[in-house]
Amino acid sequence: MTKNQQLIGYLPDERPPVWRLFFYALQQVVVMFPATVAVAIITGFHISTTIFASGLATLCFILITKREIPLYYGSSFSYVAAISSLMASDALAGYTLNEKIAVAQFGIIMSGFVSIAAGLIIKRFGRDSIEKILPATITGPIAMVIGLTLAGNALRDAASISIDTAGTISVAESQLALAGNMAWIISLVTLISTILLSVYLKGFLGQLPLLLGPVIGCFTAFIIKFVTGIDLFKVLPDTANSGIFALPIFTFPKASLMAVAAIMPIAIATIPESTAHIYQLDIYVNDLAKKKGSNKKYNIAEKLGLNLIGDGIGDIVSGFIGGPAGTNYGENISAMAITRVFSIPVLIGASIIAMVIACFTPLVNAIYSIPTSVIGGLEVYLFGAIAAQGIAIMVEKKVDLFSSKNIAIIATIMVIGLGGQYGFGGNIPFFGIEVPCIAGAAIFGILLNLILNVSKK
Repeated sequence: MTKNQQLIGYLPDERPPVWRLFFYALQQVVVMFPATVAVAIITGFHISTTIFASGLATLCFILITKREIPLYYGSSFSYVAAISSLMASDALAGYTLNEKIAVAQFGIIMSGFVSIAAGLIIKRFGRDSIEKILPATITGPIAMVIGLTLAGNALRDAASISIDTAGTISVAESQLALAGNMAWIISLVTLISTILLSVYLKGFLGQLPLLLGPVIGCFTAFIIKFVTGIDLFKVLPDTANSGIFALPIFTFPKASLMAVAAIMPIAIATIPESTAHIYQLDIYVNDLAKKKGSNKKYNIAEKLGLNLIGDGIGDIVSGFIGGPAGTNYGENISAMAITRVFSIPVLIGASIIAMVIACFTPLVNAIYSIPTSVIGGLEVYLFGAIAAQGIAIMVEKKVDLFSSKNIAIIATIMVIGLGGQYGFGGNIPFFGIEVPCIAGAAIFGILLNLILNVSKK
């Protein structure tokens, strides 16, 4: 069994040896880091606080869910537009950065109660009650939309040269064209290395492609720097901490009805997203258990209500100390699916590592300096894997793709979600309000499904 376990992977209640656990956990941190930090940069939240909040919220999630659901909590892109708009609004024009964050925190905390309420409804009325509202014809396309709406981000990052937070390009203007070409080389090396390692490496090393791929990408960037003189590693801002140890900047929420109205409704978008993640996990974990010859049934999909409650608790914890709103991460699920490591102890280790990284500035600065093109190469694989998992949900649930009803629901969700992203930058103007494309696609899909069900009866 030990040999089989090493070759195939780890189930949620299995713990790898300590040295392997560390590398698996580090890989999970690397996977969650790009999106989590990107949300912080876009919204203006403190990066170290955001990283720390992701680790703390994950620990709370694991505790609330009784160590039965292997998910990592991180910052959600679904909230980016709402938070950014709130912090840039004229109503907060005279506020300092920390005061703006404090106002947004209150809306984030309140959004957590939406997820908790949904979870309690499911626990009271059963999983079937939510499946009538959120069948695979909705959760599958939503998972696909989440991955595909990030496709533009992945390619932009893949072709990006490094820019610091002050907006200064880290290479000379005369070398911009060559630097752009070098960025493509780095991203392609990262992407292809990660794919080849995940497909062909076996045993322990075969479970670390998402860590080893970026290492190869960084090594390529070093070679390019040595040969051409073009440095694509990110330039740290002048305000970056130069010491060894620095606690994150914690802020505390300030009550605001404006923040509640702007941020709280976005939680609706994360409910289908979180539902899709639970179904994905159920499929992959039980498939691994079957391949390992285990007779144990991991009824993860049955814990949907508990998952949503844990998700809401994560929002409250993150929001209380100054982190953005979030959800469980599709990127980390992709990493677990690719590496076949679903161990809860690994996620606990990842949470602790994230919190340590948030406090030790050399580690924060080192990770921050990773070339954007390395991250972009990794994102191409991960974001595509999220979309592919949406297909897996519909296949597993045997969705009839010849049904006119199912086609109507899937088609409209996909076009609204993707069209809103690429046609309107992520927010669809609708009767004077800006509707986030994922939330809009989810809401429309839910309403259309209910209408078609009623008319059918």
